[in-house]
Amino acid sequence: MTDRFDSGTAHPARRYNYWLGGKDNFAADRESGDLLAKSYPAARIAARANRAFLGRAVRFLAAEAGIRQFLDIGTGLPTADNTHEVAQGVAPESRIVYVDNDPMVMAHARALLTSTPDGETTYLEEDLRNPERILASAGILDFTRPVGLILVAVVHFLPGQEESLRIVRTLVDALPAGSHLVMSLATTDLLTPELKAAWDESLRTGRSDVYPRTREEFAAYFEGLDLVAPGIAPVGDWRPDPEAEEHPTPVEASIFGAVGHKKAG
Repeated sequence: MTDRFDSGTAHPARRYNYWLGGKDNFAADRESGDLLAKSYPAARIAARANRAFLGRAVRFLAAEAGIRQFLDIGTGLPTADNTHEVAQGVAPESRIVYVDNDPMVMAHARALLTSTPDGETTYLEEDLRNPERILASAGILDFTRPVGLILVAVVHFLPGQEESLRIVRTLVDALPAGSHLVMSLATTDLLTPELKAAWDESLRTGRSDVYPRTREEFAAYFEGLDLVAPGIAPVGDWRPDPEAEEHPTPVEASIFGAVGHKKAG
């Protein structure tokens, strides 16, 4: 599979790995990460805050909402506290389907992400832009029972709001009542005017592939769902862990996060 890796083009999963202090990245990923960090100096803090949000949200789904099935799209390279580790730490029988479009992610996932004996994990090399194919290939999930759909820091790589709404709704519509959507994406709503201008310039010049959304645009993904308290919040403020070592401000982690519950009818 190694010959399928495009090491000369930056990939979000490997850049995210670089920001988190990992070693599974190439020069192009590091260059891209450094360029983005010039426009948004807190990029590494934001990456850690987003990862922490994922852990807290998955723990909520498993421990409080009783979810035992998870569809994690845009998995990224394995680090600590992966979705299956958190979920199966609460409920060992949990089943997780990981999805990413980077073959390097899938190679590492198959080697490193092992399930508990009571549960199961599988991996799909697929793109978020193909939701029907993802749903058709998520064989270990029972779509008559609630599913936790994880779309953490992935939808903001889709430039078009309407197209991204269609994709998210296709996925959510396929889930039964009792399912939950966990989602986060970048925003410039929380930035200073100077940082927002720098981000806008990085997009205009092609240095960034992250397309931020406003709070109103983010809320549109949850239409028809009941937001779990505290609703839409900067990821650092969504049910924060008081014992955590890092407590990023909304400027440092300019990412909206939320969890929505799909009710019956």
